Amino acid sequence: MAGGCAAVLAGISDEVSKEVTVEYVVTGDARDVTIAYSVWNDDGVSSRSETVEKLPWRKTVTTKGFVKGGSLLISLSGSGGTATCSVTVDGNSPKTATASGPSSAAACSGF
Repeated sequence: MAGGCAAVLAGISDEVSKEVTVEYVVTGDARDVTIAYSVWNDDGVSSRSETVEKLPWRKTVTTKGFVKGGSLLISLSGSGGTATCSVTVDGNSPKTATASGPSSAAACSGF
């Protein structure tokens, strides 16, 4: 039984120390889009936020200590438009969502 526990702990340790690339992308015709996204560091997961006047927007984060449960949230201004968020982890299939219309929002999460 102890050998099985040690193997599980070793697997978790490998995941935490593994380097992972997370690519965030927001595209569309909306303006003044507020974007909040996950960042991993020694203290765990935190969030950063910025507002961009014009899309597209792209951010690539390379990190160790990646844990599932990150998010990319987009909020459109009152002027509306459409924006699509996309998150890709290590080149795997992206998580996507679309916001359309004034003051709408979308979330790409669970990656």
